[in-house]
Amino acid sequence: MTFDLGKLLAERGGERYGLHSRHLNHQLPRMLHTIGFDRTYVRAEGAHFWDEEGSDYLDMLAGFGVMGVGRNHPVVRRALHDVLDAQLADLTRFDCQPLPGLLAERLLSYTPHLERVFFSNSGTEAVETALKFARYATGRPRVLYCDHAFHGLTTGSLSVNGESGFRDGFAPLLPDTALPLGDLGALERELRKGDVAALIVEPVQGKGVHAAPPGYLRAAQELLHRHKALLIADEVQTGLGRTGDFFAYQHEDGVEPDLVCVAKALSGGFVPVGATLGKEWIFKKVYSSMDRVLVHSASFATNAPAMAAGLATLAVMEDEELVANARHVGDHLRGRLAALVDRYELLHEVRGRGLMIGIEFGRPKSLKLRGRWTMLQAARKGLFAQMVVVPLLQRHHILTQVSGDHMEVIKLIPPLVVTQADADRFVDAFTQVMDDAHEGGGLIWDFGRTLVKQAVANR
Repeated sequence: MTFDLGKLLAERGGERYGLHSRHLNHQLPRMLHTIGFDRTYVRAEGAHFWDEEGSDYLDMLAGFGVMGVGRNHPVVRRALHDVLDAQLADLTRFDCQPLPGLLAERLLSYTPHLERVFFSNSGTEAVETALKFARYATGRPRVLYCDHAFHGLTTGSLSVNGESGFRDGFAPLLPDTALPLGDLGALERELRKGDVAALIVEPVQGKGVHAAPPGYLRAAQELLHRHKALLIADEVQTGLGRTGDFFAYQHEDGVEPDLVCVAKALSGGFVPVGATLGKEWIFKKVYSSMDRVLVHSASFATNAPAMAAGLATLAVMEDEELVANARHVGDHLRGRLAALVDRYELLHEVRGRGLMIGIEFGRPKSLKLRGRWTMLQAARKGLFAQMVVVPLLQRHHILTQVSGDHMEVIKLIPPLVVTQADADRFVDAFTQVMDDAHEGGGLIWDFGRTLVKQAVANR
């Protein structure tokens, strides 16, 4: 029997939603149908993709940050073809292939105070590595994290997840304590107990798009080191140029985390890869003898396609100056959106860094809009933001999504190749949606009534 992928997709690709309903997470197709997102996309390039009718869609989600260099980048594709054609003796487990060392060398060049890298397969695995290394290196059990944090969904990373909805029903987890983001007093009180291994923090939180207050990371680092604990920077979403610097912690002078977690965009959008960058003394303590050579490992961690994709991704970022593009286009987009805050009473705040932007909605002042807002909030907090997301896709062919459950925030994390024209397209579409919302008609409030009924039915 000859396997023909093209023929298989041609024959059965139309069954995609049925296959998911029968064999995978059955709630996903149900959710997509409810919000009108059950489209059929057939091609993608850069910051755009197309449906079966040939309609162009602007991607302002980037696969939750995975598509940093855009979809189907030709340089990454060529690298993958090359590595497959090379027929390397990959994953023998008992040799040292060059690609992992080369990718580690390139990654470490962006953060000179770190010396070692452990490769894994995802962001949550990168976090798991950091948690294990911090606990072993310090000999302490407890890890601190911030309210509303998201660091992954495996058991260790779930232990430092600040959203109860993800944690409920999965206890017991690792010893942990949540702190308010930016609260140095709370951090110091916990450190005085003497059992803290580390604080893990997103320099810009993915849930809600809240940046650490100015000076917080450096002051936290000093407190941690004074108490012989470590600072872990989770850059899984914020790293690799997303916020206008290569790493988001680099926005603040003097911050040198002991461990840094990356993933998502390093994949080039093709091959899952995660990495934990760290100080040499931590790695040498974990791998303290030949007996401990495999004390922490991952079967597919340094596979050649993943390493090739990572190397190609970093080359594209440099050649196309994507970090600078994230900064410039992000400033332009955020500036245009911020100018709308005074125009729309439902628009509360625009915040973020680079191409990681949060659009927050809030309670309006006018009696007519306030009544509708209150109705939505009574049904389920976060419905208005979802109401904005739907017409952006259905009317304007722009893919976005809310920043988190029960949050009236839309998060924009487009591919770093997005252009100023793309940013203007989004602002023009967003303006039309907000005009409709404030006029009290159109698709947005009709869909709102549907969401209210669905929310009530799910109680």
